[in-house]
Amino acid sequence: MIFIDTNGFDKQHYKFDYVRREFLGEVRCLVFDVTPQEKSGKGRFLGRIWVEDQDYNIVRFNGAYGGSGHSSWYFHFDSWRANVQPGVWVPSFVYSEEKDVHYNLSKKLDFKAQTRLWGYNLGHASQEQELSKILVETPVQDDTKTANDLTPVQAQRSWDRQAEDNVIDRLERIGLIAPKGEVDKVLETVVNNLEVTNNIDVEPDVRCRVMTTTTLESFTVGHTIVLSRGLIDVLPDEASLATIIAHELSHAVLGHRLDSQYAFFDQLLIEDKETFRHFGFARTPDEEKAANVKAIQILNNSPYKNQLGNAGLFLAALTSRQKEIPNLISPHLGDRVPVIGDLRSSMPVDQKQNPQMVAALPIGGRVKLDPWSDKLELIKSKPVGTVAEREKMPFEVTPFMPYLVRYGTEAAKPIAASASSSADPKSVAGAPNKP
Repeated sequence: MIFIDTNGFDKQHYKFDYVRREFLGEVRCLVFDVTPQEKSGKGRFLGRIWVEDQDYNIVRFNGAYGGSGHSSWYFHFDSWRANVQPGVWVPSFVYSEEKDVHYNLSKKLDFKAQTRLWGYNLGHASQEQELSKILVETPVQDDTKTANDLTPVQAQRSWDRQAEDNVIDRLERIGLIAPKGEVDKVLETVVNNLEVTNNIDVEPDVRCRVMTTTTLESFTVGHTIVLSRGLIDVLPDEASLATIIAHELSHAVLGHRLDSQYAFFDQLLIEDKETFRHFGFARTPDEEKAANVKAIQILNNSPYKNQLGNAGLFLAALTSRQKEIPNLISPHLGDRVPVIGDLRSSMPVDQKQNPQMVAALPIGGRVKLDPWSDKLELIKSKPVGTVAEREKMPFEVTPFMPYLVRYGTEAAKPIAASASSSADPKSVAGAPNKP
């Protein structure tokens, strides 16, 4: 569903009917209806394509493939491409949906999916930066006047930090951790709010990073707090975000350490496909229990103490849906979203009196991902006004509607945005086909 047809997308196999001109974001397109020619074979595309009017690259195609049988199905899909470099349009987003798919005689399947592609320039951006940035070396100090030796405690902290840096760098190089950006700064602002109001002074400093995957999970790598993009997507407000971060911050405060074997670089020399099997950052039940208790203490002293009912509402919604979304809440590297019992039971009294209260956002409701550079940004969209009950869609899969722009324009990057409210939390690759 990232290619239209790799076995002859031409006039010998297809009929093209011009429909109209249409803008997708800022990109003017020619729209064609596409139907397979007679006797062109099974698995041919049937639907509509959008072709940008400068280089005539297909930037969107919507439809399905013909020829489903008892052993294979072709789902309806809507596939989008983004202009990430001059003249380069790459597959970026695919929304799939199918209703009432019957199989095994009596079984039926309702199917919806989001597919995201990224990592096209994986590893090259940081290498180019190394060649272009200026390094200013500090002057050498007189050893006779400066205490340069490390105590055993300082040496252990330095060793643990080295293991932490090795892991984060490795995960970033394979595209599982996004480069540092504005989302990290938002997370670190929340960490700072928690630390200041609780007089927490942790060395080395606590940092935050974002895992690019959709599965809802959070974990700590030493003193680095990692939240998945999918988890940030569905959190409805800053208090809910602070609740997750407070739990992970508690691991650092309580001294729950990373396995120091990762300080040896040979422990990181594995194949990319073995990453989920090789790394594991889940905590023991005792550590999780202790972190929950500490998190409650931190939150009760924080600026979010009067908003914890919203966080409880989110945790209750997640618990009620967990049987329906087992794969979404099954972590790859860390722990499931922490279920803090005291918070889950502290739901706001006026929940029914406030119909606009949202327990959780749909997938893709908060963060957008640049498929070329892997950078993350917060979605900036206009408020949608009154939201009906059926439009709240907690943890739901929704269609992609990117705002397409050409590379180099001043407008926002062409990343998918959700139809849900996206308030700020502070308040693979392939060449494009041508017709």
